[in-house]
Parts: sequence; C-alpha cells; structure tokens
Amino acid sequence: MNPITQKCASGVPGLDDIVGGGLPRNCLYLVEGNPGVGKTTLAMQFLLEGKRAGERCLYVTLSETRQELEAVAQSHGWDLGNLSIIELSAIERAIGSKGPTTLFQSAEVELTQLMKMLMDAIQREKPARVVLDSLSEMRMLSQSPLRYRREVLRLKQQLAELGCTVLLVDDRTSEGSDIQVHSIVHGALALNAAPLKYGVFRRSLSVTKIRGVPFREGTHDYIIEKGGLRVFPRLVAAEHHTPFRKAAALSGNAQLDVLLGQGLHYGTSNLVIGPAGSGKSTLAAMYAHAAASRGERVNYYVFDETTATLRQRAEDMGIGLTPLMQKGLLKVEQMDPAKISPGELAAGIRDAVERDDVKIIVLDSLNGYVTAMPHEEFLHLHLHELLTYLNQQGVMTIMILAQHGLVGPMGAPIDVSYLADSVIITRYFEALGNIRKAISIIKKRSGPHEGTVRELTLAAGGVVVGPPLADFQGVLTGVPSYLGGGRGGSRPS
Repeated sequence: MNPITQKCASGVPGLDDIVGGGLPRNCLYLVEGNPGVGKTTLAMQFLLEGKRAGERCLYVTLSETRQELEAVAQSHGWDLGNLSIIELSAIERAIGSKGPTTLFQSAEVELTQLMKMLMDAIQREKPARVVLDSLSEMRMLSQSPLRYRREVLRLKQQLAELGCTVLLVDDRTSEGSDIQVHSIVHGALALNAAPLKYGVFRRSLSVTKIRGVPFREGTHDYIIEKGGLRVFPRLVAAEHHTPFRKAAALSGNAQLDVLLGQGLHYGTSNLVIGPAGSGKSTLAAMYAHAAASRGERVNYYVFDETTATLRQRAEDMGIGLTPLMQKGLLKVEQMDPAKISPGELAAGIRDAVERDDVKIIVLDSLNGYVTAMPHEEFLHLHLHELLTYLNQQGVMTIMILAQHGLVGPMGAPIDVSYLADSVIITRYFEALGNIRKAISIIKKRSGPHEGTVRELTLAAGGVVVGPPLADFQGVLTGVPSYLGGGRGGSRPS
C-alpha cells in the first residue's frame, strides 16, 4: 500500500469525519489560526493519539516553554510524561555552546544551526508524528520569503524521507496570507474564533486543502472543552437516507387529531406559530407526552424557559411529563442560546436520532435558535439541512415560533413556513369583552386536514379544541366580526 494512502487518526473527535477517515501519513500539514483558537491543544491531541497507537511522537516548541505545555495538558487531564518535547531554550543552549553567537545575533547563522539541531533531534528520536510550534520564529529568522520557503521545503523533504507525519503550527503573526507555506504543505487546517456581541466566541474550523483526498468543505463548528477540541462536522442531509414507513402519530386529544386530519406524520417538519402564551408549547408537550407514552423516545430542546417551568406548566394542563422523563423516554434539554452553536446542536440531535432512536424532536423555540446563529442569513441553510436530515430519518420535528405582538397584525423574526410540511397557527381574539384563543391548520403536505378555525381552551382539566367558530369572521386577525347566530358553530357566551 502506498504510504500516502494510509491514514492516521487525528485524535480530535469529528475531525477524521471531515478529512475522510484521517490524515494521510508521511505528509506535512499546516494548522493556522490566531492566538487562543486551540492550535496547541489540537497538536497535543494529535500526538497523544499517536502515543495511544504505539507510535513515537515529538513536540518541538519554539514559542512556549515545557511548563506552559504541561499546564495546558493538565487543564485537559492529559499526561505528557511519555511524550518527547524539545523546547527553544534547549536548542538555544546547544547552539550557544558551539560559538559566541546567540540565537538572534546573526539570523543566517542561527537559522542554519536551528534547522540542523532540529533535524539531529528528529533523526535521534525517529518519531512517526512531529509537531513544530510555531513557524513564526522560523519566519523571523529567515528574513526573506525566499529563504523561508526554501527552509520549509527542505524540512518537508527531510521529514518525508524519515516517514514523519508533521503538523506545522502557525499563529498568523505575519502580515497577510502566508502563501509560501500553503503551496508547500500537503494539507491545511484553519481555526477561527469570531467574537459575538453577547455570549461565547463562535469557533469554526475549515479544511482549506488536502491533496488527493476528498474532504468536507465549508466551516465546521467546534468547542474547546476539558479533554480538548471537539469538532462538529457540517451536516449534509444528502448523505443520510434511512427507509421508513409513512405513519401518523396522534396527539392524545381527539378534537385536535380531527382538526389535524388524524395526526401529524413521521418524517415531516411541523411549525406551530403564534403569539406568546397562546398554547404553542402546550400543543408540543401533548405530542411529546403521547409519543413517549407509546414507548417512543422524544427529545425536547428548550431555549426560552427552564425545564422546571415547562414541566410544571404541562402538569397544570394535565400533561404529566415527569414520569416519562424518569423512565428515560422523554429527554428535556435546556439549551443556552448564548453558548451553543448551530453545529453543536445539529450534532447532538444527530446523536440522539442515530444512537438513541429518537422519533420526535421538539425545538422550543426557533426564536431561541435564531440567537444561536452567528449570522442570521445562515439560519435557513442550517434549518434546511437539519429538517431534511430528520425527515429522511423518519423523525417528526415540531418547531415553535413566537410571533411579535398579541392581537392584530403580527410579525415573526424569521419566515420558515416554507420549510415546514405543516403549519399550525394559534391566535388570541376578542369577542364581546373576552379574550379567547383560536387554532387553525394553514397547510399540511402529508395529508388532508380541516380548514376550519376552532376555539382553543387551556384549563386545569386539559386542552379543549372546540367546534368551528362559524359565527365569526376574521378571527385570525385578532379582532373578528360577529355574524350572529344561526350559522352553527361556537357562539359567544
């Protein structure tokens, strides 16, 4: 087998999925990013994975001390005791012992001696994996792009002859894009941390180049947690198809099921839209409760309120979620929009579907999901891929979207109705001095449904869907006209 076709695991969860199963061996890779994005942590994970595989590994640090590296490792619970580390001070002492010059007195001499000491150490250690951190020192000593390119090219050739897989770490301290290294290396990974106006940094990784290997392009969210980097590969729905049988699920409320045409179907995305407090979450909780009671697994993602509030409000409506949560059939996760990224959420949902066989996903609400977006214009792309993936897995998705306002004309922060297979609208309306609620089904692609507007009542005894509001016109506007009796349906009390 050609050595370049052999892969070595990166040790970074999610990264190997992006690069097609691992990094090709005996090649030179560039890991670049501004200070603080996690380059050193990624490099350590790469070497520690090599140690777990029984390979000899070497970390050459020109920018940090061994104590600083050990502090980083300790924060992640790693032990660097068996890892070979060469630091700048050791190389500088060795160079200084051979002559009166110091590392920065004569760049031409110092760079030559530095590269010779590095190669001597590498030939002595005979490592399979090498990390050089960072290229900034080599760039400064080279003083010219031509000399810098020549030294990196020589390093590449010598390490390839020794059978080393190498990560070159670059902190982008040079001005502009460093095309000198990009044109030489076999592959390049770029790490970025974008500050948001509120919340944590939005971290993303992109593979800008790997020769001869298919990889997943685009940006992929990642986090730095105890244990290192964890990358969330960008979800591509076209890669995931699972055959499933078309079936409808009942809500547990006979009147609502009639309105919906005997329930919502698996493999569809459903949007419940309306003003705050109009019953949207209660309807979603009814479906979650009914499915979990049938023995199906449900994941309920809460963005706008606490788990305790959701559970208490549902129980006030006669929807007991706590026993189902204790059985593990219903999992309610309280999400922090200021912390979680869209990629992390999609990865968590994918794990729930593929690992736990979850059949119903509830997103409560999309308003909170919007705030997790780095840029609002990307929301539709993220949602489209996520909903398409879930539909192809035979999962029913229920999305809740709160509109601005209470009565009268209302707007929504985003328009995702075209992504939904079914749209359920809840409304407040005024009738003879009383504020009442209404519910209607605007569309349902997966089957027939009623086109009526019905009254929705939320009470301690449960949820009641009344008869059609045939005596009213303009209920969905919030201020309807009463047409008088004799037309059937609901009349004002």
